[in-house]
Amino acid sequence: MGLFGNKTKNLVGLDIGSSAVKVCELQQLGKGTAVRFRLQKLGQVLLPPDAIVDGDIMDSNAVSSAIRQALAEQKIKAKEVAISVSGQQVMVKKVTFPLMSPAELAESVRWEAESFFPAGQGLDSYALDYSLIEERAGDGNMDVVLVACRKDKLEAYVSCVAQAGCIPKVVDVDVFALQNAYEINASNGPQDEVVAIVNMGATFTNLAMMVGGKSLFWRDMAWGSSRYSERLMEDWGLGRDSAEALKRGRAAEGREPEEVQPSINAVSDAFADELTRTLDFFKSSFKVDRMDRVLICGGGSQLQGLLDILGERLRLPVDRFNPFQLIEVDGRTEDPVTVREIGGAAAVVVGLAMRHVGDR
Repeated sequence: MGLFGNKTKNLVGLDIGSSAVKVCELQQLGKGTAVRFRLQKLGQVLLPPDAIVDGDIMDSNAVSSAIRQALAEQKIKAKEVAISVSGQQVMVKKVTFPLMSPAELAESVRWEAESFFPAGQGLDSYALDYSLIEERAGDGNMDVVLVACRKDKLEAYVSCVAQAGCIPKVVDVDVFALQNAYEINASNGPQDEVVAIVNMGATFTNLAMMVGGKSLFWRDMAWGSSRYSERLMEDWGLGRDSAEALKRGRAAEGREPEEVQPSINAVSDAFADELTRTLDFFKSSFKVDRMDRVLICGGGSQLQGLLDILGERLRLPVDRFNPFQLIEVDGRTEDPVTVREIGGAAAVVVGLAMRHVGDR
C-alpha cells in the first residue's frame, strides 16, 4: 500500500488523533471543477489518556475499540476507509527535478530520498511515496512531493484499523487532508493570496502554506493543545480532567475559566513564538515577502484568547477555519449540533472523507 493509496468509490474518513477518533462520510455531488459535497455522517469518540503518545499507538485495543464505537454510533456500514499519519516520523518535502520519464523519476526519487532520512536510517526503515505536482515545460522542470513514514508507525496504524474490522484503502498525511478540506471550502480570494492553514491537535500542529491556491510548504510542529492542560495542572495543581474542563471554558475544582486565563495566554504566547519562527523560515526559504492571513482549526482553535494573541503577534488577520463552510449539512442526515460541537476539529477527517480508492 502506498502512502497516497492505489477512483472508484468514496471512502469513509477516519482520523485517529491523539485524543479522539473521528469519522466522516460525505456524498460527492458533481464532478471536476463543479464538485461539491454533502455531509452524511460525522462523529467522534474520545480516547483514554496515553492510548496514543507522540503519534505512536500505545494501546491498540483501546484505539480499535474507539474506531468500532465511532462507526457504530454513526451507523456507518462501509468498511473501506482513508486514514492519515503525522508527527516526527513522517517527512514531507517538495523537490524539483528536470523533466523526465516516469521510470527515470522513480529512480531519481530513490536517490533523493537517501538525503531525506535521518542519519543512520534509510529506505529499509521507511515507506516512501511521491506524487507529481506540476510539469513546467517552460523551464524544463517538474515539481514532486516526497513523503516518507517509518514503516513501524505505518504498520501500527494499518494493523489497528484492521483490528477494528476496517480496510485502509488510502493512507494520507494530515497536512494533505487539511489542504483538501481547505481547497473545497475556499472562497475566491486574490490569485496570489498567501494563506497559512494551521491545525492544532492535541499533540501536533499541522501547517500547510498556500500561495495562489497552490501548496508550497508543509510541516508538523511538535506543539499541541495538551500543553495548555499541562500548564494548568502545573500552575494550579489541577487534575487532568479539571484542566481539560477549564481549558474548554468550564469551571472545575472551584476555579473559574477567567481565573486561569493568564496561564492559557502564556502558552498561546509561546505558540505564537513557535509559529512566527516557522512562518519566517517559510518566507525566507521560498522568497515570499508577505503573508495575507492565517486560518486556524483543530481542537485547539477554540481556546479562549488564542486568535487575538496570534493576530497581535503575527500582525495578520487570524480567523477560524470552518471545514463545513461550503459543504451541505442536511439536518435530516446529520445533527447540526454535532457539526457545531466538533467544528474546526473535523478539518482533517473531512479532507480524508473526500478521498477515493485509487487517489494519489
